[in-house]
Amino acid sequence: MSDCCTPGRNPASRKRACPNSGHLCAPVPPSTVLHHVRSPWRLQLQEQTFYFCEDPACDVVYFGDDGATIGSAELRTRVGIKSRSSDAALCYCFGVTYGDAQADPRCETFVREQTRRSACACSTRNPSGRCCLKDFPHTQAV
Repeated sequence: MSDCCTPGRNPASRKRACPNSGHLCAPVPPSTVLHHVRSPWRLQLQEQTFYFCEDPACDVVYFGDDGATIGSAELRTRVGIKSRSSDAALCYCFGVTYGDAQADPRCETFVREQTRRSACACSTRNPSGRCCLKDFPHTQAV
């Protein structure tokens, strides 16, 4: 399977609490942040570890070790896990929405097959920097 979907990529020991919600958050690659922020050339992102907050009630999407936060309004990508509406993205690599996944089980089968073939780019395309397979309705984690 693709490296981005291999369990253990972001060990729990590296998690940090979101400064806004207190939710424990996993680190994300710096390239993930750069691919999702609006006008990244305008931000003065320090070289540091960034974390992804998946708490739907929290507006913070990314935060850094230095306390810097990046909210939903500062992204060019709508974060599906924060809204869970039927038209929100579930799989960013292949454009699958939550509604698609609920209506057609072939979506998950297709995504699993593409992941096995290493045809996904979760660490860049998914704002969480992680594989989406664990987020599919009624599925087991990879």
